[in-house]
Amino acid sequence: MITSTRLSSIFVLDQDEALDFYCNTLGLEVKVDQDLGFMRWLTVGVPGDDREILLERPGPPSMDDATAEQVRELVTKGAGGGWIGFDTDDARRTYDELAAKGVEFTDGPSERDYGIDFGLRDPFGNAIRVVQRRR
Repeated sequence: MITSTRLSSIFVLDQDEALDFYCNTLGLEVKVDQDLGFMRWLTVGVPGDDREILLERPGPPSMDDATAEQVRELVTKGAGGGWIGFDTDDARRTYDELAAKGVEFTDGPSERDYGIDFGLRDPFGNAIRVVQRRR
């Protein structure tokens, strides 16, 4: 039986830029940064959490060059299909902290049935939601 999610992946066009955004702006930490020869295996995650997000460049070994180009075009348009949801203890404070770092938001903190959330996109167009869940 499956017991947890450990690894997910989003496409990014530049892993160094992604690393800067996810670690220096959002406050995640590097879990693995390894050159495998055929690709750079770069994962980040919330400090203290064992779940990882692979910051994957479109290309081999998972796809051929023509497919990779199509994926890069989709990612550039914000249509790459990547999506991440994070929890926070205080959505409004987190929003203000990220705004001070120059993050561009898709929408501000809003009261929802499940709590307070807001949206942003990473530098490549991947959607991110940050939620303060109602307890």
